[in-house]
Amino acid sequence: MNTPVKRVVLAYSGGLDTSVILRWLIETYRCEVVAYCADLGQGEELIPVREKALRTGASSVHILDLREEFVRDFIFPMLRANAMYEGAYLMGTSVARPLIAKAQVEVARETGADAVSHGATGKGNDQVRFELTYAALAPELTVIAPWREWNLDSRTALMEFARRHDIPVPVTAERPYSTDRNLFHISYEGGILEDPWAEPPPKMFLLTSSPESAPDVPVYVELEYEGGNPVAVDGARLPPVALLERLNRLGGEHGIGRVDLVENRYVGMKSRGVYETPGGTILQAAHRALESLTLDREALHLRDSLIPRYAEMIYYGFWFAPEREALQTLMDAIQTDVTGTVRLKLYKGTITVAGRRSPRSLYRTDFVTFEADRVYRQKDAEGFINLNALRLKIRALRDRAR
Repeated sequence: MNTPVKRVVLAYSGGLDTSVILRWLIETYRCEVVAYCADLGQGEELIPVREKALRTGASSVHILDLREEFVRDFIFPMLRANAMYEGAYLMGTSVARPLIAKAQVEVARETGADAVSHGATGKGNDQVRFELTYAALAPELTVIAPWREWNLDSRTALMEFARRHDIPVPVTAERPYSTDRNLFHISYEGGILEDPWAEPPPKMFLLTSSPESAPDVPVYVELEYEGGNPVAVDGARLPPVALLERLNRLGGEHGIGRVDLVENRYVGMKSRGVYETPGGTILQAAHRALESLTLDREALHLRDSLIPRYAEMIYYGFWFAPEREALQTLMDAIQTDVTGTVRLKLYKGTITVAGRRSPRSLYRTDFVTFEADRVYRQKDAEGFINLNALRLKIRALRDRAR
């Protein structure tokens, strides 16, 4: 039996799934549905959202511009930690979901709603990300997950429901896969991409040129950082959103940021995802290069040992969990000296570090030079080696005695 609710705030995108869900909620729960959409940089995708939601039955529509908060408070902290899931995925979808759910909770409180709903399926990660955020921020709200309740068990069934209710559906023959877009990336999955042997169709990509068609002449770009955050591109100081947009254009032109990955979902199955993250890929490479100059060895190695765990927290949906917040504090403390400039060369899908400099550099030519110096006694290395070799010698002597 369905939990009685009066008003539901639905995380609404205007796509097939959430359009069907909006109508299904009204019919199934006999409730009022407030459509809520987060503007994270989807661009033209947002234009028809308000009209379509109202036409489908929404009592009101809330479209919130969250772009600045998204980059400043979610993307930048994740980049300060150099987080990549399974060594390849920059988690553009993963990091967006807790912000979408956070703002959804705020809309629920403003409108007096007693429930929230989302369009994530029962097979994916997003259901976890949404609902862990609801639990952390508003445990009193009822959560409705239609994909775990209804009998519409396929895209075909959804399209038939949409036709019966006069809900416009996309032409799937042109885009036989699903996409998710925001300022940081575009993800592609499902449909023809479910075969991990099949190469993605060239026309699929929206943000990046193919490396083959990228310019034949490389371009150099300089990024300035302060305390682990990017603040300027080629000498021009830019706010977070404008900075990311500029790097997206530059990286996209030169074929930067495509990833084709078979990843392990939190629910236990493997899935194939294809991603475009041009600006984020540039920022990750630049940040790494600057850290190599400014971070203490043991601090760097400690942080790197924690990256897989930190990335899992985001991928699994634990952005608002105490362990992620505590680990973020450590990551940010290590970033204090990550200030300086990195020069990168972009060429046909590749990024090469062409230079780095910092007022907080730990790189000392007077120590590292192969020429004569007065600051390092090479003979000191003998005792250092002997002490480090002692346990190995003792082990070898023991084994030889056998």
